[in-house]
Amino acid sequence: MNHDKQHQLVTAFSVTDITDWFCDDIRLTHTVSRYTKPDKIRASNDTDVVRLHFGMKGDYAFSYKQLDRSFDLIGGHHNIMYSNGFEIEITPKATEIETFGIQFSKKQFLEFTEKGNEHLQRFCEAVLSGKSVLLSENWGPIDAGIQQVIVQILNCRFSGQLKKLFLLSKSIELLVLSAEAYNYTAKKDIFIKNKTDKEKIIAVRDLINDRLTNPPGLSEIAQLVGLNEYKLKRGFKETFNSTVFDYLTGQRLQLANQYLQDTQKTSAEIAYELGYSTPQHFNNAFKKKFGVTPNSVRINP
Repeated sequence: MNHDKQHQLVTAFSVTDITDWFCDDIRLTHTVSRYTKPDKIRASNDTDVVRLHFGMKGDYAFSYKQLDRSFDLIGGHHNIMYSNGFEIEITPKATEIETFGIQFSKKQFLEFTEKGNEHLQRFCEAVLSGKSVLLSENWGPIDAGIQQVIVQILNCRFSGQLKKLFLLSKSIELLVLSAEAYNYTAKKDIFIKNKTDKEKIIAVRDLINDRLTNPPGLSEIAQLVGLNEYKLKRGFKETFNSTVFDYLTGQRLQLANQYLQDTQKTSAEIAYELGYSTPQHFNNAFKKKFGVTPNSVRINP
C-alpha cells in the first residue's frame, strides 16, 4: 500500500492542511496549521505505534495523557515516543505551526531497532512491555541533516514502487538521525539555557532559510536577532550541531538541487542566483556534497 492523502481541518479559529503518505506499516504525516487566535486542539486515537515527532516551525505547548507529561516547545525540535493510543491537548503560541511525523507499527519499529545502541535498546524494552515512554527527556533540535531529509520527502518526485522504497528508506534514515541525536541532546553542559535565547537561535535558522539567495552576514544576523556574535555562533552550533556557515552552505546546495530538478535554469544561472562567485565554484561545492555534478541530477537533462 502506497498512496498520498490530503485533507483539511477547519475550526472557528484555525485551518490545518494535512498530507499523509502510507507505506505498508509506516505512516508519514505533514501538517501546517494557521491560527487567527489561540485555539486549543484535542486529538486522540487508539493506535499501538511508535511515533517520531518533528516540530518544524512555531511554538506550542501540549499535554500527553499517556505519558502524564506536559511540554512547552519552541519551533525546531524532535523526539521519539511510544504509547498504546494517545490523548493530547495542544495550545498554540504562534500563528503558524508546522509539524512532521512518522508512525511505525510496534512490530516494525522493534525489528528495525533491536540491535540499536544501549539507550535505544532501553527504549525498545519499554515499548515491548507496553510502557508509555519518550526516547529522550531533552527534545533534540531539527538540525540540517534532519531538515534536509524531511524536505526530500515533501518534494518526492517518484511514484509507484520507487516511491514506496524512497519513503521506506527516508523513514529509516530519520529514525537513525533521531536516535543518533540523543548523543548530543543528553549532554549536561548546556550553553543556551534560557528560552528567550533559544528562540533567538531558532530565529537565526529561519532567517537563513528565508534568505538563501541573499544571505546576511554574521554581524547582520546578530543585530537582527539581538545576540552577540559569540553567543550566536556557539548557540547555533550547540542547537543545530553545525556552524552557521556550514548550515547555510548545506541549505543553499539543497535549494540548488531542487532548482535543478524543478526548473530549466542552467547550473550557471543557479550558481549566480545563489551567490556563488563562479559556476565552477558552485560545481565543486555541489559535487563535494552530493558526489555528482549539478547537470547529472536533472531528470530531463
